[in-house]
Amino acid sequence: MAQYDTFAQFYDAVNGEPEDRITHVLNSLSRHAPSASSVLELGCGTGAVLAGLGSGFTLTGVDLSPAMLEIAHRRCPQARFVHADITTVDLGETVDAVLCVYDTLNHVTTLDGWRSVIRAASQHLNPGGVFVFDLNTVGRLRDLGDQAPWVYDFDGHTLIMSVDCSHDPLVEWDIRIFEHLDDDSYRLHHEVIFELGVALSVVRELLDEHFDLLDALDPEGHPATDDSVRALICARRRAPASESPPLGRP
Repeated sequence: MAQYDTFAQFYDAVNGEPEDRITHVLNSLSRHAPSASSVLELGCGTGAVLAGLGSGFTLTGVDLSPAMLEIAHRRCPQARFVHADITTVDLGETVDAVLCVYDTLNHVTTLDGWRSVIRAASQHLNPGGVFVFDLNTVGRLRDLGDQAPWVYDFDGHTLIMSVDCSHDPLVEWDIRIFEHLDDDSYRLHHEVIFELGVALSVVRELLDEHFDLLDALDPEGHPATDDSVRALICARRRAPASESPPLGRP
């Protein structure tokens, strides 16, 4: 079973609408790729971000979870969805912007895997295209591990989630959802998900093989650090001199 298959049916209800992620993506495209018309999202989940981008884009989403993709097809019928691993995906086509948000990259649990995702993003971009992604910083993950388990009631159900940092360098998310059934009994849905925290200096090194870094900001628009709540990153595919001028530039 792929990650989030168990959690998929509750994912949008727990997370709410992704206005902040959509704003980050649209702001990055406006600044750095204003003529972008095609978007690929790696780790698209339920398709919520793609659905929120509005008209004017050709949309493609890739995810490893069939349950997530089933929801994405319904939520964003104008997009094309592909069942694939984001570390090995090869669609044989290029786009103007590649997205990887909702700390999807953190869910890739080795640095070699991060290199593969970054390489895949580069290979799927047109000359000068942009890679827009976000991260849970190492400081954020450490802080989450110091907190008591979260208890959250939604739609009559209950979520209990805890974060364990004792598996360094991995962080374990233990997710338990007690689904309230019609007969007032509960069904337990349990999933364990791992994330990898990576220092921003290492992220820059990983990007440097294929990309020029444009932005690395926190949610308030200040330069991101390893203690920021989140790092919002935009990078431009480094184009050889023989290729066309970068997208959005003269």
